[in-house]
Amino acid sequence: MYTSGCPKNQKTALSILAALLLGFVVDAGLVGQLRHARDQQVDYADFRNALANGTAPVGRSEGGGTAAAPGDPVALLEIPALGLREVVGEGTTAEDLGRGPGHRRDTPLPGQAGVSVVMGRQAAYGGPFGRLGELSTGDRFTVTTGQGKHTYRVIGPRRAGDPQPPAPAEGGGRLTLITADGTPFMPRGILRLDADLVSDVQPTPAPALPPGALPEDETAMATQQAAWLPLVLWGQCLVLAAAGLAWAHARWGRPHTWVVGVPLLGALGLAVADQAVLLLPNLL
Repeated sequence: MYTSGCPKNQKTALSILAALLLGFVVDAGLVGQLRHARDQQVDYADFRNALANGTAPVGRSEGGGTAAAPGDPVALLEIPALGLREVVGEGTTAEDLGRGPGHRRDTPLPGQAGVSVVMGRQAAYGGPFGRLGELSTGDRFTVTTGQGKHTYRVIGPRRAGDPQPPAPAEGGGRLTLITADGTPFMPRGILRLDADLVSDVQPTPAPALPPGALPEDETAMATQQAAWLPLVLWGQCLVLAAAGLAWAHARWGRPHTWVVGVPLLGALGLAVADQAVLLLPNLL
């Protein structure tokens, strides 16, 4: 009994493993890029509409502006030297950065006084910040928010051990762009690109979060721990589906089982991989 059952168990395990690996590769690669492109189109349309109606978020409502909820588009980042145009959303969890670059919620928005921080992925989900290190001192780019278009001049890239630039002048603004550094999906650290605001500084409401209140999963290279529960649930569905297909194989035969099993295991593998990617560092 044990001997005859072993190959079936092995086939079931291999089916699960293959579905997981296929789902992970497809989700982090092709599907992730397509999803990123779709999300950017939707966010761009929403942001244009907010700009046209004067409802684009500019800070906390009690500070005199319109508040932004996590995930809301808050800015349009355009870097001509890289051919980059990305809508920036509010929040920097792994899920937020799957849509595009994210604004760190405990910093002012771009164009305002102080140091603003925007994070973006290096490789996954379109890898919008994958070429960030190619920018040189003096390069200029713009960020559009509900307060207008703001121009920044690059100070230079900064890696672990590099000196931090002097703080901006009192009442001045700076933007720090952050992504992973090193080989895609195998980072060796964090890359920061600092740029000073050279256009007029805008009124600065209080950030959405006070200093020190940022959740751990929104910090650089953090993972999204809330993804564990859906990962376990989808994983259980995948195991049950693989076991059911092993049972069906003995009764339906290989052709019928493949017709049902390939799309089913592929979809479940993709769902599991979608949650697994959120457990990877958010800057990958």
